[in-house]
Amino acid sequence: MELVLRLRKELSERGLDAGADTIGWHLQHHHQTALSRATIHRILTRAGVVVPDPGKRPRSSYLRFAAEQPNECWQSDFTHYQLAGVGNSAGRGVEIISWLDDHSRYALSVTAHPRITGPIVVASFRETVAQYGIPASTLTDNGMVYTTRLSGGKGGRNGLETELRKLNILQKNSRPNHPTTCGKVERFQQTLKKWLRAQPIQPTTTADLQVLLDAFTEYYNQHRPHRSLPHNCTPATAYAARPKAGPSGDRTGEVHHRVRTDRIDHTGVVTLRVNGRLHHLGIGRTHARTHVLILVQDLDIRVVDAATGELLRELVLDPSRDYQPTGRPPGPIPKNNR
Repeated sequence: MELVLRLRKELSERGLDAGADTIGWHLQHHHQTALSRATIHRILTRAGVVVPDPGKRPRSSYLRFAAEQPNECWQSDFTHYQLAGVGNSAGRGVEIISWLDDHSRYALSVTAHPRITGPIVVASFRETVAQYGIPASTLTDNGMVYTTRLSGGKGGRNGLETELRKLNILQKNSRPNHPTTCGKVERFQQTLKKWLRAQPIQPTTTADLQVLLDAFTEYYNQHRPHRSLPHNCTPATAYAARPKAGPSGDRTGEVHHRVRTDRIDHTGVVTLRVNGRLHHLGIGRTHARTHVLILVQDLDIRVVDAATGELLRELVLDPSRDYQPTGRPPGPIPKNNR
């Protein structure tokens, strides 16, 4: 009984799960003692450290969905964390992005940044792919750093969507107002932040926070039993136990079509976002303030006068250039060439 209560106290003080299942795992693996979950729960209840809640929905009533193989699906999300202040100054807020394997709950990448942006999402994904291979699919919410599918067709694919298409990775997004779809990574973030808040010395910089994130990730993956995995094994054990999945299918013939409306500015330029990057298309001052339709088929662009249907410009976009020149010499167009 004393050992059970001591483990409960130690785990709780470290910000770790201290339920009956976890205590039982530590008893078996570190103390060569076997007690049933019911016995441990009874000890905790009698000691007054847990309060029975008969109205709580039992875990067995939930339907759980998990990928059959590692790398079959990666979940991602980001969350906010408040750094500690120095002296009398308040600490600033930062954001943490995580990539989690759906099958094993293995934390593939957990990194801190001043703010999560589209390029940071792409960079963290590429670094994770370089270390663990290409996943078959990804699952995220509908944040603009992950997808532009709810943006009304504005902006085209963002950086992550372009990267996933290039690698033939299936992109899945939760339905609006259904956060439980990405519940595994959101639950991971709760566990992470509970552990972070329990640390006696709180981080004051992003670098300090990253040191703690690395320590937690190593413990979470390699040493922490996971109640949702077979035999309460660690995520690292589950991740290594089966062959890894990979992309399937061929999307190379898929063409991205979209139409957007805009107005040419006073300098004769209209802007278009492609693959998350803003490009400026030169049309000519003659057409300044003209309302246009921009017809996009991947990198093939046509700019049409919205009122007359006149084709004002047709080009193949150069993704490496911000400004797409008309190719005409500067100055007004001669009347006989109009």
